[in-house]
Amino acid sequence: MDSDDEEEARRLLLEQVRQSGLRLDREGRWWHQGELVEHAGLKGALNRWLDQLEDGRFVVRLDAERYAFVEVEDAPFQVLTVELWRGPAEPAAHVELHLSDGSEEELAYDSLRVGAGHALYCRVKGRFTARFSRQAYYLLGELLEEAPTGIALRAAGQLWPIGLAS
Repeated sequence: MDSDDEEEARRLLLEQVRQSGLRLDREGRWWHQGELVEHAGLKGALNRWLDQLEDGRFVVRLDAERYAFVEVEDAPFQVLTVELWRGPAEPAAHVELHLSDGSEEELAYDSLRVGAGHALYCRVKGRFTARFSRQAYYLLGELLEEAPTGIALRAAGQLWPIGLAS
């Protein structure tokens, strides 16, 4: 076996080892080999470690070299809830997202999309998709209104049209 064959064999073995049996379902629940992950600390860690490789595959990543593949059924992140806030001299509401990995960020208003089954999605962390939980969707409802092009969100001083997910 030459060095190229040995390198390819090592790469294939590593790929096999990285098949973790982890799955993230559309409701943001973690599964391992068909069993629901119920330990709160482990679920939190898996959410924090979630990342995406350049080729589009999702992983849980400990560092650059140590990661395992994850099957993601829908969006990699969930918007668990939203918080509406207004500045002291600002009547328009801003929307803060509380995400499944424990982080918080302001909604990327121009990224709102509706998908199959009327699920609501947005962009988070500049590059990932997040699906709104039912609770977050309902809380956002007070800012939704009809617009000439369909439904839109009135926030941050503007009316933001909600597009269709591709």
